[in-house]
Amino acid sequence: MDDSSPAESIDNTTKEKKKSRRPANTAFRQQRLKAWQPILTPKTVIPLFFVIGIICAPIGGLLIYASSTVKELRIDYTNCFRDAPTDAAAPMDTSLVFPSFKENNTIDALWQRAFPINATYGGFTVENLTRCTLTFKIPEEMSQPVLLYYRLENFYQNHRRYVASFFDKQLAGDDVTYDDVYASSCQPLAVNETLRKAYYPCGLIANSLFNDTIGNPILLNAPAQEGTLNQTYEMKNTSIAWESDKDLYKPRVSTNLDNIIPPPNWQIRYPNGTYTAEFPPPNLHEDEHFIVWMRTAGLPTFSKLYGRNDTSPMQVGTYSLDIIDNFRTDQYQGKKSIVITTLSVMGGKNNFLGILWLVVGGFCIALALLFLITNLIKPRKLGDHTYLSWNNAPSSAAAKGKGKASGPAIGMATGRDLS
Repeated sequence: MDDSSPAESIDNTTKEKKKSRRPANTAFRQQRLKAWQPILTPKTVIPLFFVIGIICAPIGGLLIYASSTVKELRIDYTNCFRDAPTDAAAPMDTSLVFPSFKENNTIDALWQRAFPINATYGGFTVENLTRCTLTFKIPEEMSQPVLLYYRLENFYQNHRRYVASFFDKQLAGDDVTYDDVYASSCQPLAVNETLRKAYYPCGLIANSLFNDTIGNPILLNAPAQEGTLNQTYEMKNTSIAWESDKDLYKPRVSTNLDNIIPPPNWQIRYPNGTYTAEFPPPNLHEDEHFIVWMRTAGLPTFSKLYGRNDTSPMQVGTYSLDIIDNFRTDQYQGKKSIVITTLSVMGGKNNFLGILWLVVGGFCIALALLFLITNLIKPRKLGDHTYLSWNNAPSSAAAKGKGKASGPAIGMATGRDLS
């Protein structure tokens, strides 16, 4: 009986061929594009390190010089509410004062506290507060712009849960409901479940807002031609936040105040801890102190801009500065300071960048000298670079095993001699 069924090989040809996963045979897909493959020899490496070092070292010196031209005064007032006397101003410990002026660093800082006092916030009077008065000398004139910062230490704004604790739609002024806030990332400080009200603004960042009130420095015993014995050096609280940040914050669209409540740490500034028509919630778009605080810092020690004077220099003399002390850093073993500073062409006072450039420049010069000495004392014999032909295809004879392929030996291709 004849077998009329097709052969197995013929049957296989009828099946669909599988698509090949091999990349296309192009220079790009097969990694055959032309490329620069430098040969690093002592003649190229040593001059390169010298050039890098010669460039980096002067730049580092210029950065350190620019930083040294910045005049700065930092005063730590962490324990003013507890250690400062109440009857008369007393000298501060020198470990709490950090002056940085060109020639004269005599500050003669004094502090004094007053308790209890009353302070007014948006028309509402808060009682039983502490005022800290700092008196200090400015030994050298500080040219404008003069910036006033507050500095916090050991405050971790970069904590993962803290950084995410805000509701962008609420900050943008949208009319959000209680359920919207409850489901937002503001937890664990999103709503008051007992009162069925949402915190405005919600979240850990807003609740922990730096709430010390720093007044304007007052120049004591100013020259008579100024027309008064005490002259106020105005520090404005505008133009301290980035314009791009201000665009993220808008006033509330809704006028309904029955469904919101101030955050716990804000409630002392509102009657019965609630918003009313007479004492409404703040306009977040105009509250630049709040906007600055909401831009969280990446390190536990940071400074944030509080005020600035762009029009007049800070004259030499003795100044008095009043601070309503509300933000207690001792509760988390932190510290707080005020910083009065000028600017240079490179920004504020910071030697780190200049030192980094100097270290890199010095390290490159040291390596260049080390390589130079090593090459002079015990030079290394190099092979002929023209024999580096690993990309060339082998000869047909070598490919077929019928002869010896032309080209360099392995030792020559790698720069070594074979005995």
